[in-house]
Amino acid sequence: MAPSPRARLSIDLDALAHNYHAIAAEAAGAETAPVVKADGYGLGAAPIARRLWTEGARTFFVARLEEGEALRAALSPRAARILVLDGFTAGSGPRMAAAGLTPVLNSLDQVAAASRFAIAAAVSQPCALQVDTGMNRQGLGLAQASALAQSDRLTGLEIELVMSHLGSGAVPEHERNRHQLAAFARVRALFPRAKASLAASAGAFLGPDYRFDLVRPGISLFGGGPQEQPDSRLRAVARLEAPILDIRHVAAGELIGYGATISAERATRVALVGAGYADGVIRATRRGGTAWAAGALRRLYIVDMDLTVVDLGEAEMQPGDMVELLGPHALLDDQARAAGSIAHECLVRLSSRAERIYLGADAKPPA
Repeated sequence: MAPSPRARLSIDLDALAHNYHAIAAEAAGAETAPVVKADGYGLGAAPIARRLWTEGARTFFVARLEEGEALRAALSPRAARILVLDGFTAGSGPRMAAAGLTPVLNSLDQVAAASRFAIAAAVSQPCALQVDTGMNRQGLGLAQASALAQSDRLTGLEIELVMSHLGSGAVPEHERNRHQLAAFARVRALFPRAKASLAASAGAFLGPDYRFDLVRPGISLFGGGPQEQPDSRLRAVARLEAPILDIRHVAAGELIGYGATISAERATRVALVGAGYADGVIRATRRGGTAWAAGALRRLYIVDMDLTVVDLGEAEMQPGDMVELLGPHALLDDQARAAGSIAHECLVRLSSRAERIYLGADAKPPA
């Protein structure tokens, strides 16, 4: 029996390398330390990090302890520095030490727990310290950081990096960026021996004042623009394609799909494409999303669990032809905007149902 038609997710490691070097050039003078949390934004942390190591990356960020352990196994015995954004949680000390991971401390409780572990183990525990400069998310308050710098609560800890995170980096003119920059400069002065990092993807493009010693790109490594719109300096890394299963004629005014809210504006031909929200195509993309078919962007009518319906018009296509739902033509930021979301979500929702293919030098499946 012939196999069922299947969607295909191609991950272009050469495009990833291009983006890494484009960001590094933009942030010249600072180390470029990739963020590969959430399994490399859904694209496979192991092959992503191995290729970035080849391109010169030596510091990586993940969110969870388990992600750090898996990344160490993928890169071992390479001497990468891996920082865990969740920080030092209860009982994590032995596992952190075994995998050679560096916690990002986000609270006074985490500082205390890491210090107790270091004293008990008679080791100097490398750490990063995150300070909240105005995002009201993770990190010590400014007053807490100031008091900590003048206390003895850092016994056993080696603060290698002081960091914060911009809440409005994607909007260069937003005044919060300047307020956070000024606050972070004060924090940096409290820990003069530590390196400093404020910028993620968006901040890396804000200019030299925001670079400090290290930038932490995430979404822009994978083609997401720093201002949440397509950026010609970056290339698409993920390309989701699916085959046409059938082509149907629809009369003007006829309803399409579930409910009674979507209808054909004119007599047309539609393609039933073999991928849907079970493959990671966000259902809300139908509000204005497009697919690349027969050399042009074409309207999406509906996105169901297993099918996406695309307006072909008079385009010459046949069942079996592939349609690009995300990629170098159906751009990540455009699809995210159509879905009322952000590029990050569009990537991490890509499921394992589509066949995965890694393209480019040193291409390997996830370990």
